[in-house]
Amino acid sequence: MRILSKEEETDDNAEVTWEDQQRINTFSKLNNRVRALEEQIEALKQEKEALDDLSTDLELADEDQLVMYRVGEAFLHLPHSRAMKRLERDQAALDAELSKLTDRAEECEATMKELKGTLYAKFGRAINLDE
Repeated sequence: MRILSKEEETDDNAEVTWEDQQRINTFSKLNNRVRALEEQIEALKQEKEALDDLSTDLELADEDQLVMYRVGEAFLHLPHSRAMKRLERDQAALDAELSKLTDRAEECEATMKELKGTLYAKFGRAINLDE
């Protein structure tokens, strides 16, 4: 910690207009949304890793045996070929969902960057928008 010089001190007399407050509120909502999206993306990445591991296991499995495949919260016995097709479909759906969530997070971050520039330009160091 250090003491701020007179030049570094902020002007606390900056007037906060209704539009400014709306920008701050929007930034806060987007920030919360990005955090939630990042949590969802992380969960999907873990699920993708599990499907990749399953894919490796199925490649090594005997094609004549039934495979226990999870559907929702239940496990079904499926023939090897059907389990492979289902796995490919599940991986494609997971990749699409992951891409969609990543795009939404990037859109939110771009909007946040614009709002951050506008708010810092007006309030300078009187506002903290960094985590």
